[in-house]
Amino acid sequence: MVVKKIRSRIQMNYKIAVIPGDGIGPDIIKEAQRVLEKIGEVYGHTFEYSELLAGGAALDAEGIPLPQKTIDECKNSDSVLLGAVGGPKWDHLDGKMRPEQALLGLRSGLGLFANLRPAVLFNELKAACPLKDEIIGDDGLDIMCVRELTGGIYFGKRGTDGSKAFDTLEYSEEEVKRIAKQAFEIAMKRDKKVTSVDKANILDTSRLWRKVVEEVAKDYPEVTYEHMYVDNAAMQLVRYPKQFDVILTGNMFGDILSDEASMITGSIGMLPSASLGEGKVGMYEPIHGSAPDIAGQNIANPIATILSTAMMLRYSFSLEKEADAIENAVKSVLAKGYRTKDIVGTGEQSVGTNEMGDLIVQEIQK
Repeated sequence: MVVKKIRSRIQMNYKIAVIPGDGIGPDIIKEAQRVLEKIGEVYGHTFEYSELLAGGAALDAEGIPLPQKTIDECKNSDSVLLGAVGGPKWDHLDGKMRPEQALLGLRSGLGLFANLRPAVLFNELKAACPLKDEIIGDDGLDIMCVRELTGGIYFGKRGTDGSKAFDTLEYSEEEVKRIAKQAFEIAMKRDKKVTSVDKANILDTSRLWRKVVEEVAKDYPEVTYEHMYVDNAAMQLVRYPKQFDVILTGNMFGDILSDEASMITGSIGMLPSASLGEGKVGMYEPIHGSAPDIAGQNIANPIATILSTAMMLRYSFSLEKEADAIENAVKSVLAKGYRTKDIVGTGEQSVGTNEMGDLIVQEIQK
């Protein structure tokens, strides 16, 4: 009884800033919130939501991709849940006005320098993986990509002068050090292996990256680490992905490699992500795009967004059992043969966005 009383005192109201965004964003966010509500019901937590504008939705409503109100409300929240931003409707806009600038602004404004992208192949989805069975093995795949998020070429000086354009790739020792520490800390809780990906044979920034990673590695003698050029890493992800545990890399390389890793797990619609910093606020989102061509049709896969809420519970709120409950519910639904359109195979039952949300909610239990 004492334990139960202590637990009841720590059950809290969590304030979540919700950014549905564009395309299928509102569809998948709706299902993720339903899952969170079920978690609250089962475990005694409450979740308070503030719905905010960013991306194309903000451009249409207020003429800018990231209103100051959105940044302020996110800073005053316990966490941020994001759907998706962008779409061809806004492709004609100048670079600084494109919907995707909202993502860069949120990451920078909230100090979110570490992007965690787990690439997990559920055994139930092995048939959807484009790789041969002998490459996948019997125990599937489980890779964590740790990507630096607020430095590098995406945040460097850029410009266009007539027929010329430039983008600047910069990294400081401190930027590399803090993301490397994140990767090694995560590796300590996994298989204790880090693969640092760079292009040190060409780029000065990569040579600095490699030097700092080696210094950080000295503080983690239990973790084995290696350096790998990005072109080789891209090849090895397809040739023998099981060699990877934690992949540590910069902003642009991480953007590309994490998408490649997502596809070898069967579908980009299955994978969540977490963006973390040194403060309390994290941002959680699926890694897929806004897919406006299927918006509002009840066919989008909400699983990546639902799994993003599990990451939120684990990394921002330290609610391990609740996170496990969501992940186990997803596994149970997949084991029963239910699939959304993007992952359905022969002999499996195709369900819509709402139905998948229903099924996962029904499986959540202590």
